[in-house]
Amino acid sequence: VKMRGYEIEHYASPAMCQVDFELLKEFENGLNIASPKHSYIPCKVLGYGEISTVLQIQDDSMRNLAFKRMSIFDSTEELRKYLELYLEYTRILEDDLGVCLLPHGYAAFKNASGRQIFYIIQLEVPPASIANKAIHYLSPAETKLLIRAILRELHKVWEFNLDNQERQIAIDGQISNWSIANFDENNPRLEENFTLHYFDTSTPFLRIHGVEQLNPELFLRAAPSFLVWILRLLFLEDVMTRYYDARKVTIDLLANLYKEQRSDLIPDMVAAINDFFSGEAAHLGVKPLQQSEISSYYREDRIIWSWYLSMRKFDRFLQRIILRREYPYILPEKIKR
Repeated sequence: VKMRGYEIEHYASPAMCQVDFELLKEFENGLNIASPKHSYIPCKVLGYGEISTVLQIQDDSMRNLAFKRMSIFDSTEELRKYLELYLEYTRILEDDLGVCLLPHGYAAFKNASGRQIFYIIQLEVPPASIANKAIHYLSPAETKLLIRAILRELHKVWEFNLDNQERQIAIDGQISNWSIANFDENNPRLEENFTLHYFDTSTPFLRIHGVEQLNPELFLRAAPSFLVWILRLLFLEDVMTRYYDARKVTIDLLANLYKEQRSDLIPDMVAAINDFFSGEAAHLGVKPLQQSEISSYYREDRIIWSWYLSMRKFDRFLQRIILRREYPYILPEKIKR
């Protein structure tokens, strides 16, 4: 992987339409961080992450694409290492494990202010096809099929890690990270042998001989400046290890049902998941889940992330208004949890 100063290093899957990378650079240089829809080339925010924001660029040539923007890198070398890791991580998911990813590409370059920017580019999918939206259309029985299908995709990762002592990967399996191929909200049913696509590839967790390759400091870049030390001390290790743990990943998956206002599904889903771990995945040795720990996890998670977003907004005010510094991260006004 070569990074060449202000030039754009990029790639796009042959399954994608031609991506206008020069237009992407023009979009980035005219991006209004405080109000993205008022950018020089307007855009719509499709989703927010802790270290990224997913954007739809409002240009006819880009309308079927989703751009995950990351502005957390301090140097060309840091971005180069991340890019190498990202490419290896997606290769393992697709080629070694057979996990279906959306057609994708990337762009890496310096913007006009000299900041290193990385975009993950994916085909945009219909909102209703994303699993956390699809559960509002599907019957409880079909939702159970959907959850089991997600577990079987996650099982590919867990099996790989069991069989491979040299290299292990982690995955964030929450329900909002999957889309159902060919899903029709006007005829909401699951086709026989339906295909799931995984699209949250921006945190390429990979261990080689037990050593994490993803730089943990990247998770702290977008954190409130005055909280970095305590987050590093109390939370960073958990962030870097939890997605390797099948049980924790599954608890997080189920807790998403509370966020999606579908707590009515949880008793049946807990039973289905415990059946999965006592049956075809019994060799993983995952202890049965209890509904009480799912609700407890969700309550704690909601409080932490609501507080964290408030602190990020205060830090944005501090950096932009008081200290007169650039604040390069796009924040949501409110996230429903």
